[in-house]
Amino acid sequence: MTLLSARRVGKVYALTRYSFALQARNYTQPAQSAARKDPQFRDYFVTHLPSSSLHPDPRGPTSPFHKLPRGASTPHVGDTSQSPAAFQALVDRETTVVRIPLRSAKHHFGAVTARGTRPANEDTYQAGVIDIPAFAKRPPTSVTIKRRNLQDPVAQPRESRGAETASGDPQVFYFGVFDGHGGTECSSFLRDYLHEYIQNAARDIELQSSLRPGATVPPTTTELPVMQEGDRRRIGALEKYLVQTWRRIVGGYFKRFKPPHFAYDGTESTDPAIADHISVEEVVEYAFLRADLDFVQAQASKQEDDPVRAERPLNDDEIFHRPSMTRSPHIGGRARFKGGSTGSVAMISTPTPAPFWHPIAPSSLLVAHVGDTRILLCSTETGEAIPVTSNHHPSSPIEASRLRRYAATFVTDSFGEERMSGLANTRAFGDVHSKRIGVSAEPELKRIELGPAEFSFLVLVSDGVSGTLLDQEVVDIIKESKTPEQGARDVVNFSTEVTREGDNATCLVLRLGGWERRQEGGVGSMGTRESRNWRRQEAADNPRRSRT
Repeated sequence: MTLLSARRVGKVYALTRYSFALQARNYTQPAQSAARKDPQFRDYFVTHLPSSSLHPDPRGPTSPFHKLPRGASTPHVGDTSQSPAAFQALVDRETTVVRIPLRSAKHHFGAVTARGTRPANEDTYQAGVIDIPAFAKRPPTSVTIKRRNLQDPVAQPRESRGAETASGDPQVFYFGVFDGHGGTECSSFLRDYLHEYIQNAARDIELQSSLRPGATVPPTTTELPVMQEGDRRRIGALEKYLVQTWRRIVGGYFKRFKPPHFAYDGTESTDPAIADHISVEEVVEYAFLRADLDFVQAQASKQEDDPVRAERPLNDDEIFHRPSMTRSPHIGGRARFKGGSTGSVAMISTPTPAPFWHPIAPSSLLVAHVGDTRILLCSTETGEAIPVTSNHHPSSPIEASRLRRYAATFVTDSFGEERMSGLANTRAFGDVHSKRIGVSAEPELKRIELGPAEFSFLVLVSDGVSGTLLDQEVVDIIKESKTPEQGARDVVNFSTEVTREGDNATCLVLRLGGWERRQEGGVGSMGTRESRNWRRQEAADNPRRSRT
């Protein structure tokens, strides 16, 4: 076959694949969709601060309330008849909306990563505000009516609350940690684009907010998952096309797989809990599998060791040679990338404008997890570490039963860990050569309703931390820190100090409502202090015990 004919065949295949994708994308496409704005991901959050904190308030009280007699300075309890007039003037003062960079807000969020003894750091992370409708549970009607009637400034704090988005919903926060293997191509792709897949999926199916006043509520919304209004037929068509593409391109395990949250077989159902209602779990699962499919397709289309292709510019196939026009042909760099990445994503939505770290604010936590990165919660009452994710390893009974009939062999390495075809993870993004035996990016989804101050903080770590430290050790180290940023730094420093593998270590710490009481539960940080001191002393006495 000549080079010209090969190019023609490639163009025909590309056009055919594009036409199938276009049909699925344009399925029941509304006429007004072209006018919708693309969702925007922001690395800052918006909040309200008192105007007097930015400049002097000319309408301030005539006499400062701190000079009142002791008998007149009673605590404010929401009753205006008993509150000092000067204090009430401070409560009613105007607020100013400000933007605070999330990664610089060390009292709310901290992220630290270290290379360890590896040649390069393949870990990445992301943090910001994602532009999707709220998915929090709607607050009870009795509470809403009570707050509206009382006009209680304590129930609706004007200060220290987040500003609503353009759609009127409270902000939805997004945090993710990604652990690459074989290189940074896949983990960097997830860091830069995974949130876009979630945003675009929610926009394409016209997902509506769970807090919208006029939204129709199916009978099952009192239970989880929370169902939200959306275009059921459209997401059914997208899911069906996605599954068929996996079967046609990859085959093997994907000939029989059906994601647990996909419901494309029931798109025409008359059940009020299904018709025109979608859960955010289904959207996230679709986004994960769509991102993985695009990455795998991009790697499969590349020619290995092709000197002609290697000399061409990366943007040679793009319109006007502009890299910003498309990213699909060049996902993962110039050459075929055979590695992959694990990842854990945490999204937090609140039913009120009060941010999730406020002590009176309830919130909904949605966790999507692939591989052996780890997410932990710290209980305010007991001080215990609560694992939210599980490791997707061949030694897991669930994963073993899922893959036993597809995998070629299960072997045990010299460290006593089971591996499947040389891989330690049974779920991961990428890993092109292991897709047929079932290494997929099907996320393990879990939704947790966080009560006011029920948990002290949330932790996301890569396996460089979780493979070295116990869950309780990670939590106890953070308890002793003054800020989440210091807590993340202390965890990474201790992990790299006592590690035996020297793997890349990344830690993200999120402040929750019970942060100020993090030392009160159980025995505080004393439970593992003795063992941590012993491990630190052992590492100091034998610095080269495992790094020769």
